[in-house]
Amino acid sequence: MLETPSSGDFGIYIHWPFCTSLCPYCDFNSHVSSSVDSNAWRQAYESELERCAAETGGKPLRSLFFGGGTPSTMPPELVDGIIGKVRNLWNPGADIEITLEANPGTSDIEKFKLLADAGVNRLSVGAQSLRDAELARLGRLHSSAEARAAFDAARAAFDRASMDLMYARQFQTLEDWRAELAEALEMQPTHMSLYQLTIEPGTVFGKLYRAGRLAGLPCESVAAELYLATQELCEAKGLGAYEVSNHAAEGFESIHNLIYWRSGDYAGIGPGAHGRLTLAGRRYATEAVMMPGDWIDSVARKGSGEKSRAVVGAKDAATEYLMMSLRLAEGTSLDRLNSLCSDAIDWSRIAELEDDGLLDKSGTRLKATLRGRLLLNSVLAKLIS
Repeated sequence: MLETPSSGDFGIYIHWPFCTSLCPYCDFNSHVSSSVDSNAWRQAYESELERCAAETGGKPLRSLFFGGGTPSTMPPELVDGIIGKVRNLWNPGADIEITLEANPGTSDIEKFKLLADAGVNRLSVGAQSLRDAELARLGRLHSSAEARAAFDAARAAFDRASMDLMYARQFQTLEDWRAELAEALEMQPTHMSLYQLTIEPGTVFGKLYRAGRLAGLPCESVAAELYLATQELCEAKGLGAYEVSNHAAEGFESIHNLIYWRSGDYAGIGPGAHGRLTLAGRRYATEAVMMPGDWIDSVARKGSGEKSRAVVGAKDAATEYLMMSLRLAEGTSLDRLNSLCSDAIDWSRIAELEDDGLLDKSGTRLKATLRGRLLLNSVLAKLIS
């Protein structure tokens, strides 16, 4: 069984900000560029890793995650260099999880083999849909055939491969989603990230929505039906929901994401990357310079790509832990919550939310029920004092 991380574990997130195109729903820090100087980026990443290691070198490194953007557009030799640098600076164990996000159409079996040789041992394939018309509506450049081929190639090259799909899309029916998800499950993934489409401010979809030009979005009741169907189908295939939007066979949970949800420490390296670091007994929130060119320049001139670093107060740390951990099937440790800040939540509300069938308290463990997960934002609003 996979040893899952504790709150004391440490991960590193590497942000690669470049994409071949920008999706209309995406609010990540992504940019399209006709050319990228790989040597300059390698120097900047390695410089930031050295700075980070000077502060965190003693922490047990459990995960390294390449996100973006589209990290599968990174040259494999750049990925190899970063992984080598991380191994030299932290000397992690052989069980370190090294994940890279890949989009169909930007990688193939040969590139996957090169990435595996570099040390990547987990791949996350952003399929988003297995329907060509839906992919076009989402602004994706790949076809459903390319999505299937990419996942098959990932399974061939890596022991651990995850598939991302998005639901609650425009004009999607419950029957459509059940059929599409069933097809994906027949491909035998051991991990799936299944997200509802959310309309984010500042995106193309966000602007269309405000203008009343984004038709066919599901109402709350339909979205709830889609969510419940997702749980049902995944459970039947042995992929339990260990987190609200993430499903895995036992032992295939994402170590890196569990560090986030358990409020562990992680360094954010790359343009716009965020981090949480506990240093000398204080927890800090870090944020990197946003624009790629500005980040490269800041690393070169100042020796740091960080834009800001702020102390996270006890109450904020407790609230953050509650908001993240209640997303997990394992729930929240009330002992840990209380040790972080005893007045971060309204403790009297727990019994009320239990009576409403939204929370389940067992000993010192607090979990959201299935219905509570559907209404998690309102549950948290009632709990946080």
